[in-house]
Amino acid sequence: MSLTELLAILGGVVLAGVVAHGAWVARKAGPRRASPQIEPSLHAGAPSAAERQEPDMAQAQAAVAEPFAAPGGAPELAAGEPGAGRPVRKPSTRIDALIDAIASITLEGPVSGEMALAHLPGSRRAGTKPFHIEGLNVLNGEWELPLPGQRYSEFQAGLQMANRSGALNEIEYSEFVQKLQAFVDAIGGFVQFPDMLDVVARARELDQFAGEHDAQLAVRLRCREAAWTLGYVQQVALRHGFVPGAVPGRLVLPAAEEGLPPVLTLGFEAQAALAEDPQASALRELTLSLDVPQTPESAEPFAAWQEAARALARDFEAELCDDRGYPLNLHAFPAIDEGLRGLYRALAERDLAAGSLAARRLFS
Repeated sequence: MSLTELLAILGGVVLAGVVAHGAWVARKAGPRRASPQIEPSLHAGAPSAAERQEPDMAQAQAAVAEPFAAPGGAPELAAGEPGAGRPVRKPSTRIDALIDAIASITLEGPVSGEMALAHLPGSRRAGTKPFHIEGLNVLNGEWELPLPGQRYSEFQAGLQMANRSGALNEIEYSEFVQKLQAFVDAIGGFVQFPDMLDVVARARELDQFAGEHDAQLAVRLRCREAAWTLGYVQQVALRHGFVPGAVPGRLVLPAAEEGLPPVLTLGFEAQAALAEDPQASALRELTLSLDVPQTPESAEPFAAWQEAARALARDFEAELCDDRGYPLNLHAFPAIDEGLRGLYRALAERDLAAGSLAARRLFS
């Protein structure tokens, strides 16, 4: 081999090394890339190519002929089919044995939501007492108000036994029985009503408890000098978080959670709220109210009521008065707070904690 050939070979080796080094440097300086995925056959426990076997055709045909089976070997059935396991029954969120008289409705077979809706009473009230009719959904096991496209295996109705209108009486209970019986006859069911005398006795006891533990605090803000226009009242109240309520003559401080009753209510004359010109009205008194059973104690509604009373009195340049019109001594607030603590404890011990759905329904 000549010297020229040796030099050519050496030059080629050096050139290849330079190119390889340049490629390594470029790859190191560039962005990181994902590591190549490992082939499934290389995972632990996966069969190798040599271990793989084509399925036997006879076995495949037998597998297709067999019904789908659950892990225990029994064939799976869709919910609601004959022989299918019933879903777990969940408690109702609307009907509560603490405050409702409950009637149970059994059926010979599932009833569609459309049929139930077609025969519901036009008014779900018996006198001054509301009632609910719920169906047990065959698919999810939940008690719900009848809905189109659903099927129900049974129904129940709950009649509220007391509210701020008083205790349920015999006439109201009889009206409930009449309305519910018509619904049951229409859907082909059988209803079992609780004893009327027992229900009425429970209603009176519940109403007595509610009357002894109801509390609605109110403080008046009375102007000291010039009266306020409606526009001025709205402007000042808005700075403290109040917004127009659903009822004319009320501004409300909304609860933190949407859909719950307002924490506080600032009321005034409804005629002023309905006036065409808000600036032409003349208001001399406002009422700041707290409905204690409607808001949980954890939200500290009393502290909000006390603070709002002081702040609004300052901004309106108003005098604080009690519900009889006498000037209110601010030292009275601690005494009111102490009384409320005992009220909260009594409600909680009866499973009617302030702010709970049952308490909001009972004290409405």
